[in-house]
Amino acid sequence: MKNLFKSVTAAFLIIFSVGTQAQTKSPKLENSLLWEVSGNGLSKPSYLYGTIHMICGADYFLSEKAKKAFEASDKLVLEINLSDPNEITAMQQMAMGKEPLDKILTPEQLSKLDLILKKTTGMSVQQVNSFSLTTVMSLIFIKSFGCSDIKLYEMEFVALAKKQNHQIGGLETVKSQFEILENAYTNDEMLTMLSEATPDEATVLVDNYKKENIDLIYKNTTGEKLMSEKTKDKMLNGRNRNWVRQMPELMKKQPTFFAVGAAHLAGEEGIINLLRKAGYTVKPVTK
Repeated sequence: MKNLFKSVTAAFLIIFSVGTQAQTKSPKLENSLLWEVSGNGLSKPSYLYGTIHMICGADYFLSEKAKKAFEASDKLVLEINLSDPNEITAMQQMAMGKEPLDKILTPEQLSKLDLILKKTTGMSVQQVNSFSLTTVMSLIFIKSFGCSDIKLYEMEFVALAKKQNHQIGGLETVKSQFEILENAYTNDEMLTMLSEATPDEATVLVDNYKKENIDLIYKNTTGEKLMSEKTKDKMLNGRNRNWVRQMPELMKKQPTFFAVGAAHLAGEEGIINLLRKAGYTVKPVTK
């Protein structure tokens, strides 16, 4: 159950950060996972941190600059409030499909998924028949990291927030994310994503994350050949715009540490650029 919880959590975090790519040119950003947000009436700065969501224990790190920024904040805000028992319950419920996979997929789709599962996890489609396709996708993504000791950045931040008595909030709910996913992808598109994913992509992602190169993270975690314009706007750009509408009020109330998928930071419609357009000073914290 512990591994399933990690799988479901990873699903709702990872899937909503990959698979999209803006077509317009975006400003080149400095290498930093941590960005300070100030100005525009803020009495104290807030911080924006890009996470990789999940990573092998041996590769996990949290820089001293990030720890200092976290301590200087009064509230942690994630994509989903993972300290909320209701959200955790919703995740666990959504791990199970509304119907078995063999009821919602065609025989051809089931056969394709079975081949993908056997190749990537050693499991068969019968073993995951009661799960949602989203959960199956997360299991395959986790396997691509090639380790059993997966760490979730968001859960590490939640633990740190509780230790430091920080408030914890979320920009979205599990329900809203699930609705976005249902409207953004067809089953065929999900299966195509799974069939084209390789372990090398995870290796490159982790390498760029260690270098704090959010431009490359943005580029390498996207795949425009798989996405329609509708999907791009729903999965990445639309969510960024919604988050940036919420952030001013949160930052005005108290210094806030926002931790979201690193792919959301870069790009023309990325959070950094949108905050700058809204009048904030957003600069990298390099040390």
